[in-house]
Amino acid sequence: MCGRYTLAAPDPAQVRARFPIDEVVEVRRRYNVAPGDDVLAVTTDREGTPRGELLRWGLVPAWAKQPATGLRMINARVETVADRPAFRRAFERYRCLIVADGFYEWRRLAAGPKQAFHITRTDGAPFAFAGLWSIWHGDDGQRLRTCTILTTAAGPAIAPLHDRMPVILAPDAEAAWLDASPSAERLRELLVGLGPREVALRPVGPAVNDARYDGPECLAPLLEERQTALF
Repeated sequence: MCGRYTLAAPDPAQVRARFPIDEVVEVRRRYNVAPGDDVLAVTTDREGTPRGELLRWGLVPAWAKQPATGLRMINARVETVADRPAFRRAFERYRCLIVADGFYEWRRLAAGPKQAFHITRTDGAPFAFAGLWSIWHGDDGQRLRTCTILTTAAGPAIAPLHDRMPVILAPDAEAAWLDASPSAERLRELLVGLGPREVALRPVGPAVNDARYDGPECLAPLLEERQTALF
């Protein structure tokens, strides 16, 4: 799964240069993005033109009775996304890019708290998770634009931590993922994600374990003695 991620390294100008996000959309450095947060994404308008916007993380299907449903739908599995009622329509029509530069996963240890790892591209560049989005309308006029991150089987570098990982799109696959015309077969080809040599991971300190904390200490290096014990 993908339950926490970052958009911490680049400044807003770099993000806007890399993705079609205009000045009216806020770009903040985020060290610990958590489910339920508003996240930076690229969707398309009615004409298919990419646009930047903020979406609530946790997809709420149009038919859901309560927005809390979204907290159970922060991820969608690539193997079943085209068939599950909660995601099927979004997979067909409402695909998006979710902008990030890393994500977290945890290793269970024999004793003590789990150890967090920060996982990035090997070049450290910002990237896009493959995402889906939806609009939910409440009876009281409430309107939410929400999203989910697609996941796939973990590659060899991440499998010792977890059996799933988010789909990081190759840069040359991003436009095709947003395009309205690809077949389901072509979309699945785009969802292979990055190869094992394109991802890097490093252990980080315990600050990230608190989902309420969103400061730079989340990426603080692990103390040397902890690294020695870990490896």
